[in-house]
Amino acid sequence: MNSVDAAALVLRLTLGTVVLAHGINHAWGDGKLTGTAGWFASMGLRPGMVHAVLATVTEIVAGLLLIVGMLTPFAAAAVVSIMMVALVTAHRDNGFFIFRPGQGWEYTAVLAATAVVIAILGPGRWSVDHLVGIAMDGTAPLMISVVLGVVSATLLLGVFWRPTPRDSR
Repeated sequence: MNSVDAAALVLRLTLGTVVLAHGINHAWGDGKLTGTAGWFASMGLRPGMVHAVLATVTEIVAGLLLIVGMLTPFAAAAVVSIMMVALVTAHRDNGFFIFRPGQGWEYTAVLAATAVVIAILGPGRWSVDHLVGIAMDGTAPLMISVVLGVVSATLLLGVFWRPTPRDSR
């Protein structure tokens, strides 16, 4: 295995595990899916339960796909989309740093950027994509991860995000 394959494997396993853990926590953490739904609704994502289920399934599936290196640019697009929605709905108003009250947006930005890097780099030789002969290079994986991720997040926010106006908070 060369250094690019090793880097791709480490990045995929790390990001995939983090995203998978978030999905599992949404479903089975302290508040379970009902708590996640209430939290999403409180941020203006309505109906909360629909978004809790969609986010949970997306994070679990994208995490697993990244871990095994399957449909890598599409898994990366899912992470970009989830992180963009999280950045806008939960972290944007809290500044950059994660240690600020309410948590800033640095963490979501780093996860999204890491997903794009994985898409550009490719999954490496130790992946299902390589095993079955799915190989993308050039700008295609970059465009899939960024454009599909950003368009998906923008559509979701445009259709479903209805935050409480600031003066009534």
